[in-house]
Amino acid sequence: MVVAIVLLAVGADLWVAIEGQDLNENLDALGPDGLPAGALGGVSGDHWFGVQPLRGIDLFALVAYGARVSLLVGLGATVLATVLGVLIGASAGYIGGWWDRVVSWASDVMLGFPSLVFMIALGAVAPIEFPRQLLLIVVLGIFGWPRVARIVRAQVLSLSKRNFVSASRVMGGGTWHVFIKQLLPNLWAPIIIVSSLTIPSMIGNEAALSFLGAGVLPPTPSWGRTISDAIDYFETDPMYLVFPGLMLFLITLAFNVVGDSIRDELDPRSEGRG
Repeated sequence: MVVAIVLLAVGADLWVAIEGQDLNENLDALGPDGLPAGALGGVSGDHWFGVQPLRGIDLFALVAYGARVSLLVGLGATVLATVLGVLIGASAGYIGGWWDRVVSWASDVMLGFPSLVFMIALGAVAPIEFPRQLLLIVVLGIFGWPRVARIVRAQVLSLSKRNFVSASRVMGGGTWHVFIKQLLPNLWAPIIIVSSLTIPSMIGNEAALSFLGAGVLPPTPSWGRTISDAIDYFETDPMYLVFPGLMLFLITLAFNVVGDSIRDELDPRSEGRG
């Protein structure tokens, strides 16, 4: 499922071209009342998911290009959160002392901060010319690092007490050598696990912000904004809500399943293992 959605996002131009549509308005696909002509919201061989009410924009094109936005923001924010979390968490666990206390305090503050309210306010005051997708990646990544940092810090604290780390220090290994050669190779498993489980939450956050009007700006397609627009037409054109809503559900479910599978495979303490 993840592969299929990634292919849909990456190849959005190709799939929309095969369908023979684009993101332009097509009033000919609408009835006199402004609703899609035909059954099921205008679903047909020409419009695989139907069309958008009032404007006649192809809904499959909106979903396909919306998938690209969701994946770009979700993956970008996850990468940023992971990089920051690994650097901050590993340094806190390894150095300890005042730096560890500062990181622990900052993590508590960030986790307790009403991030959604802040992101909505920031989206309202951010300059229109500033790339909104980049803004979402940066903000979501900054608010996402504490979760990664806590896991990495705990792992570093545990590994630092192992015999092989102590032996490396006794043999003359410096701080940087011990971290790179002994600690970092043993951090990959928890890093991969937490990253894979962070992706769906980032995608959901992007959709939520777009739903509330603080995400990507029109005319860039977004599942969250499409779902927000579709709510008003649920009784007269339910397909307008079903398709983007179903895609958002499937992509978050798929990444969560993949994340759980990776955790079961890499974490020996996982309940999913024999």
